[in-house]
Amino acid sequence: MSPPSVLIAGAGPTGLAAALLLSVRGIRVRIVDERSEPAPHSRALAVNPRTLELLEATGVSERMVAEGRRARGVIFHEGGKPLARIEAERIHPRYGLTVLSQVRSEALLTDALAERGIAVERGRKAKLLAQDPDAARVCLDDDGVGVGSFDVVFAADGAHSAFRDALDIEFPGEAYPETWPLFDLPMDTPLDVDHAHVMLFPDGMIFLLAFDPTHWRIISNLPDPLSRLPPGTAVGEPTWTSSFRVAHRVAERCAVGRVALGGDAAHIHSPVGARGLNLGVEDASAFAMYLAAQADDPIGALARYQRERHPVHEAVVRRIRMVTSLARGGNAALRGLRRAILPTAAHLPVLRRFALRTVMGLDHPPPH
Repeated sequence: MSPPSVLIAGAGPTGLAAALLLSVRGIRVRIVDERSEPAPHSRALAVNPRTLELLEATGVSERMVAEGRRARGVIFHEGGKPLARIEAERIHPRYGLTVLSQVRSEALLTDALAERGIAVERGRKAKLLAQDPDAARVCLDDDGVGVGSFDVVFAADGAHSAFRDALDIEFPGEAYPETWPLFDLPMDTPLDVDHAHVMLFPDGMIFLLAFDPTHWRIISNLPDPLSRLPPGTAVGEPTWTSSFRVAHRVAERCAVGRVALGGDAAHIHSPVGARGLNLGVEDASAFAMYLAAQADDPIGALARYQRERHPVHEAVVRRIRMVTSLARGGNAALRGLRRAILPTAAHLPVLRRFALRTVMGLDHPPPH
């Protein structure tokens, strides 16, 4: 029997990883993206050990580690003083938390695909027309001329997924009211460049991560975070600024019939915990694994994907929402709770391990 025909909609990290992991298993795919060029800026900056594990057989993990830099842990600050330190070393036998821009992660995945003879078809906006017992029919051009039939579709088309909408899948959850500013900029600071930093204030938080020794990513829920950086810090002209709203949502289903959702199409959450890109790559790995194992029964493979991935999505988003709510502060009870919990978590092995495993993507078993 010939391998199933697969369309991947979306060439972000989730879609690229799915295409590569299917190709490694002998299943050739088409991958399309409506953008004419890759995104020029990086939302994600960290590749966790789980992602490196899952991509190891493709050769991409070795390239990511070689090009990225190791984050040694996270330091929490409050009132201008260190509150707690959590070291991330030795949590995984081979890999640590690797700081690497999403732009470069996507480029390395794209290069690995090209080496296998697969190119992203850009400028094609995929739209689900119908699915029946034999195939999913997808329009691949705005004029409706390019229609393809596929055994399976993996929709990695983002938080505003057209495939999720076409399947009438609800995307419940809630959003925080404030806007979160983001800055990438050169910065001279007394902060340790080998650790991420979380500065806690009565009215919010600032997250800082160096993506090279002189350039930092700053994310905050405060309106003017650059005015509240540590004494002795000097910032240069930003290379990129943006802002976003934080929401925590999980699609009510991540697979229907011959169509599966992955990455932001299936779940969104705050950047606290560095799980966005990484949870999407895990979706890609599970999808590729299940489809290869049941190549003669693609609907059964996607039913397994729904059965096994949906509880993971709910659990991870629930944990990230809890951690983000704690970091945001916002009321005296939460501020008191984080002041009590963080120093304890840093010194109590069971709490420290919980925090580290959440950030490292090791808080549940890998797809199997």
